[in-house]
Parts: sequence; C-alpha cells; structure tokens
Amino acid sequence: MGRGHARPGPAVVCENASADAAWLRRVAQEASRGAGGVPVELLGDFLSILADAAATGRKPERAELDAVGLLGRRAAELGVSAGNAVQLYLSASWRLWRELPAVALSQDGAAVGRAAEAVMRAVDHAVASLAEGYNVARREMVQREETLRRELIEDLLRGDADVGALVERAEPFGMDLGQAHQVALALPAGRLGDTDAAISSLERAVVQGVGDRDVLIATKDGRVVVVAPSEPARHGSRRTPPVTLGDLVHAELARSPRGAPWRVAVGRPHPGSYGIARSYEEAREALTMALRLQLDTAVVHAEDLLIYRVLLRDQPAITDLVHTVVSPLAGARGGAGPLLGTLDAYFATGCVVTETARRLHLSVRAVTYRLDRIASLTGYDPTDPAQRFTIHAAVLGARLLGWPQRELADLT
Repeated sequence: MGRGHARPGPAVVCENASADAAWLRRVAQEASRGAGGVPVELLGDFLSILADAAATGRKPERAELDAVGLLGRRAAELGVSAGNAVQLYLSASWRLWRELPAVALSQDGAAVGRAAEAVMRAVDHAVASLAEGYNVARREMVQREETLRRELIEDLLRGDADVGALVERAEPFGMDLGQAHQVALALPAGRLGDTDAAISSLERAVVQGVGDRDVLIATKDGRVVVVAPSEPARHGSRRTPPVTLGDLVHAELARSPRGAPWRVAVGRPHPGSYGIARSYEEAREALTMALRLQLDTAVVHAEDLLIYRVLLRDQPAITDLVHTVVSPLAGARGGAGPLLGTLDAYFATGCVVTETARRLHLSVRAVTYRLDRIASLTGYDPTDPAQRFTIHAAVLGARLLGWPQRELADLT
C-alpha cells in the first residue's frame, strides 16, 4: 500500500483519540496472534508508551515501567513462558513501528532515526521491566510451591486425618493417593548441608526411574525423604534383580561428594494417604535398626527387618531369652563375642560349616569346635534343627540389644 493511499489507522494523521485506540488495539491483536495467542492484556499501555516516545522522544516514566513489570508478573501467573512474553512485546514493537506516522509519512531520514532511537529505548526499558517482573513472580511461585510441597509432605508423613484435604492438596503435584506409595529415607554420614542441587538431580532420577511424575522429595530431621509410587518402571530380568526405589535413591546421592557415604532405608508400599505415613514409620524404624545393628549394607528394606520388629515388641521377653540362652557364652575364653560372631555367620550362610569357615577365615575344624563349645555352654545345639530356631532368635536379640557390649541388667 503506497504512502499516499488512504487506509485505516495512522498511515494518515489520526484525528482523534478513538482512531488511535482502534489502531493500537489492532496492532496488539496482531502481535498476540504472532506470539502464539499470548493474551493481549499483557501489553497493557505498552503500545501507547511507544507511540508517545516516537512522537515526542519522551522516555518512559518509572510508574509506566512498574506497570509493565506487573504485567510480567501476570504473565508468570498465567503460565506464559518468558520467551513468549518477550516475543509478544517485540512483535508489537515492529508492527507498531512500520505504521507510525513519523515513519510512514516522513521524508526526513533524521526524524525517522530519532523516532527509532526513542522507540527502541522505550522497548529496551519496557522489556527489561517485563523480564524483571516475570522473574520475581517466578521466584515467588517457586517459593510458594516449595512451601506447599513441604507442608504436604509433613502432613502425609504424619498421617493427617483430613483425607479429603490431603487428596485435594496432592492433586497439583500429580499425586494419586488412591495408589500405593512407599517412602525412602536417606541419611548422610555427616550433617545435612546445602543439598538443593542433589535433591533436584535426585528428583529427576527418581521420576525417570518410577516412570511417573508424582514424586515428592524434601528434607526432614536431617534426612532426605522421598515419597514415590511403589511400582518401579524398570524391572529386572532373570539375571538381574529389579531396580528398587532404594537403589535409585542411593545411586543418585552417591554421585555427590556431599553427605557420602549415604545410608538408605525403604518402607513397604501401602495404599492411601495413611499408607504413606505407615511406610515412613517403617523406613524410619528400619534406619534406626540398621544403625543399631551396624549393618554394612547401604540400602535396607523394612521387610528384611521384620523379625527385629517382632522381637522389639516385647523387650523384656527378648531380654530374658538372651539371658537364658546365650548369656552363658560370656564364660568362654575370650568372652561371648567370637562365639556370637560364629553363630551369626553360621546362620547367615544357611548353616553350612565350610562356608562359615571361609567367611570367618577359619578352618572347618575350628568352626566345628566353636559350635560344639556353644552347645556345651548353652545347652542348645545350633546344628540341631529342633533347637536352631531358639538359639538363632537369641542371637538376633543379642544383636538388637547390643549384648554383650551392654549389660542385660541395664535393659530390664
């Protein structure tokens, strides 16, 4: 369209404010479509600021830039990406520029240059304010989400009675509380410091591993807490075992030098919101038992320690069992420690003397002698299937109570 051809908008000098408003609205709508449908409202008075800058050379006022900053915050709240928001402003700028009276009608190159400088300066300030407002809003949204996430995890682990509210609060995080979840606890070797980077990478690894997005990770009482669906996406074959939540957590945390070596405990999967609290208690109890028993495995599962939970439910009874069955071992030369170690290895190897000897770096004859000595001191023969369970339970109880390092009298 030639410069001298009449057309709607400012290709001719606008005669009234309504014509200006109609032109700016049309440019704004075209810019919105060009930016992929970003809401026109996010432009605010930006186009008026540019038109005024081109006509008068005026710089945007602080209040005008603050208003653009608020629009940047609004873009973040609406879920518009920063790139699309900036694209909207730049698209509006060049569309406005080609139709400005100073550009469309002027024969003066210097005047066009001055208008361009004023417009670009206004664009620069406005986009900077837009980006600043957007980033502030995003930081606040992240902080709010982190607070909501932490509060949700606290209530889930506590077993909040308001199930309906929990279901509603969990939905934005993609959690389906109707399915089974399990909890993993990771304890660092030292004090838990700044673990934001480790937790971020851990969340990505767990999400990838379980094949879902409803994973919550936070810190609590100096430990990393992971709440995830119970069914891992990657399963093992006949030759390789399945990849468990505990394996995923430990492998990822082991990549970071901070906190190493990590110890991980995993509760059993349970359905519902109360199931998460139950799994958490199991994981916490398993972690406590692993530390008390000085287990050398990095990942422990609650189901593998169920026998200890049974024993702990009646501590006076298990203390009496230890006192009755294995306390006579304290009278052996060298104390009860070596004989208890022999029993522990013997039961761990399936009661195979040759494997026990290999594990203890002893001869088969030495192991056989020790087993005979145990039978004579306690009256219970560990090689006799009828008596094996009793003495095995007593050995487990001794480990759990810390005997013989701790006196049994102190436990009653």
